[in-house]
Amino acid sequence: MNKNIILTAAALLVILVSMIIMVQPTMRDKYTAGYETGNASDTIKLPSPVYDSEVSIEEALYKRRSIRGYKDEPLELAEVSQLLWAAQGITDLRNLRTAPSAGALYPIETYLVAGNVSGIAAGIYKYNPHLHELVKVVEGDKRAELCDAALGQAFVGDAPAAIVFSAVYERTTGKYGERGTQYVHMEAGHASQNVYLQAVSLNIGTVAVGAFNDDEVKAVMEMPANEYPVYLMPIGRK
Repeated sequence: MNKNIILTAAALLVILVSMIIMVQPTMRDKYTAGYETGNASDTIKLPSPVYDSEVSIEEALYKRRSIRGYKDEPLELAEVSQLLWAAQGITDLRNLRTAPSAGALYPIETYLVAGNVSGIAAGIYKYNPHLHELVKVVEGDKRAELCDAALGQAFVGDAPAAIVFSAVYERTTGKYGERGTQYVHMEAGHASQNVYLQAVSLNIGTVAVGAFNDDEVKAVMEMPANEYPVYLMPIGRK
């Protein structure tokens, strides 16, 4: 009897392990949908975010400012990782994020325009919050083109990098109708403020930029047809 129980348990364990092995690629496929790349070298695993610092939330609120001047120094990949996580990082097993979203539909997509970031080549990357990874979208330093699309605001091109938020409106308007457009814009504001506050704790400067040519930014970023730029945030040392 004991032998039969052991054999049955072993068989069930083999089946369970087989199911896990089969499910894992499927789950990864789920989390890479919309972030696909044909080359593994185009995917960069980011350093893990940290969940505490020496700067309190009250101090960050007090010191938050819009900074348009940056030192000619590279940003560290860990700093960029922290800022991206603050913007849209996953904070819950239910895939809830650092910024609130109407219906938890998450219409905001996040990009990094990297020009001078230690550890990664210049280019445009899309942030995958599910796997905390960057996926390369465009090769080369595109800061000058982004500056031109931002109506020639020089600090956009001078910063070592920029975070760009886009919106997939249909994710939210599909449930909430026209009102969903307002919810999307509110969510972009939530994500932007998160970046502001995280930047304070890292002693990094940033500014939310809304003055730009939508079509030109979309073209520079090579965004999909259903994505529309909503915010630019150059980042750099103060």
